Amino acid sequence: MSQIEEGNALMLDFGKIAKIAERCRDVIPVAVQNLDTGEVILVAYTNELAFRKSLEARRLILWSTSRNELWEKGKTSGETFDLVEAYVNCEQNSLLYKVRPRRRGICHTKNRAGEPRDCYYRRVNFDTAELENVNP
Repeated sequence: MSQIEEGNALMLDFGKIAKIAERCRDVIPVAVQNLDTGEVILVAYTNELAFRKSLEARRLILWSTSRNELWEKGKTSGETFDLVEAYVNCEQNSLLYKVRPRRRGICHTKNRAGEPRDCYYRRVNFDTAELENVNP
């Protein structure tokens, strides 16, 4: 079990953007929202290639900053997403993708029932600064 992905200790990666800048040039963040529920289910990155491929295919295609390659979300797991709408912010340096899951869940982690969940499955307890799993 990965403590970062499954533990209850808060270990925020405040160096993430600096790491991305060293490895991946020309990317912008993408907030991914479930069109039907309004939930923000993922924050990821795109570059021009991934952006164009997403628009053409009408599917959630991103840029993996850890692997430095195109990443079609769910291509290996089957948890794929239709891209329904795309919005750009006022400074044109981030995007909001509204997607519709073809199945349920988006995260590579699973709950106890073996079902994929959304990436925001832990809540910060304000009193203890520990994480509480809301979809164990």
